[in-house]
Amino acid sequence: MGMGIDGLTSGLKTSEIINALMNAEAIPQSLMKKTVANDTYLLTALQALNTKFASLFKQASELSKPDGLAMYQANSSSPAITVTAAAGARPIALDLNVTQLAQAHAVVTAPQAAWPTSPAVLTFVKTDGTTTTKVEVNADSDSLDAIAYAVNKSDAGVSAVKVASGTDASGATLYRLQFTAKETGAAGAFKVYQGSAADVDAGALPLTAVPGAAVLRTGQDAKVTLWAGTPAEQTITSKSNTFTAISPGIDITVNQVTTAPAVVTVLRDDKAVTAAAKDLTSNVNIILGSIFTQSAVSAAGAAAGNVTSGLFTSNSTTAAAKDKLFTAVVSPVNGKSLSTIGINSTKNGDLVFDEAVFAAAYAKDPALVESTLQTVTARVADAAKAISDPYSGTLSQSIKGKETVINDLNAQILKWDDRLAQRRGALQSIYTNLEVQLGKMQSQQNWLTSQIGSLDSGSSKK
Repeated sequence: MGMGIDGLTSGLKTSEIINALMNAEAIPQSLMKKTVANDTYLLTALQALNTKFASLFKQASELSKPDGLAMYQANSSSPAITVTAAAGARPIALDLNVTQLAQAHAVVTAPQAAWPTSPAVLTFVKTDGTTTTKVEVNADSDSLDAIAYAVNKSDAGVSAVKVASGTDASGATLYRLQFTAKETGAAGAFKVYQGSAADVDAGALPLTAVPGAAVLRTGQDAKVTLWAGTPAEQTITSKSNTFTAISPGIDITVNQVTTAPAVVTVLRDDKAVTAAAKDLTSNVNIILGSIFTQSAVSAAGAAAGNVTSGLFTSNSTTAAAKDKLFTAVVSPVNGKSLSTIGINSTKNGDLVFDEAVFAAAYAKDPALVESTLQTVTARVADAAKAISDPYSGTLSQSIKGKETVINDLNAQILKWDDRLAQRRGALQSIYTNLEVQLGKMQSQQNWLTSQIGSLDSGSSKK
């Protein structure tokens, strides 16, 4: 506000005069601030609406994919098998016998205090029936810890751990090394030898040949038999206990060997499809309702001339977006109204989803309902993208334009701050100088008055 200079000589309320002049000078800036406030409020509402359209686009585009409505329930008649249905699944019933579970190959050495040779060298040998692979592991010392560390860091695909194994006759602590394949399956089976690959080629015996050593588990694949006891009987193997895509979109995990066939079934999930259609309709209604509510004109106080417009009143972008989305949903598909699958429009411009009608139509002709719904979701996805796409969406472009206007106005407001500060300084300088000049004139007047008074006094003495 600057320093007060009221009434130094003139008695004028200079601060009030300057403030009044500054208020008049600041009218353009005040108008810009009001515009920024209003535009910011509108921008926030547009951004929120755009977020809803973007979410709707994501939801609708997922449902409109070829397998977007391929929703199925997967079940097993036995706890020995867990079933998962994914995209691409189709209704099916499979008879399965679990004849073998996958396991990782594991061996353990005989008890020992330290490795017989220093530094220690081991060789792991794997074979798949046609190819033999040898991996040589060199430890830094004969310490069992050093050997385990070297094995775990190697490319042998084997993990090693030291296990306490009592004491020998002299009281020395003994340990074993357990070697376990890092992956289950027959391909992970191995033999481990003391010595180099050359020693193996020369006829070295595996560590399990030493008394006290043992093969704990033999690496094996999981096996299931389809249609056991029929001419179509077939055995399938997997290196793990999970069989991926045993049928398109269907994965199973086996947990135990079965003594009787288990039945794996995959059925259409009517409730999930109905819920998806209901949720889509609900989200469309949220957007339509949001635009309608914020476009409405409030007639409260209309008698006194107080009519309040909504944020989106007269906003052509939001009005067009509302029409585009509504049309995408309610337009007929292949000449048929969507009321046949329970999606109805009302006179208020919103939608009503009849869950019972949809479920009945889906039970009667699932393929037709899915095809109809996918056509609608594709249209909704296209409409939502045209509105909310970050680069070309009509609403996104409107938001960017509004942001540009607000940024420009804020920049002008800042410039006006400098301009008004300079103007206030100039006015204060003018009125300060005025008071100074008035002070000088007052001093001159007082001097002249005193001089005239002294002349009058001298005249009267004569």
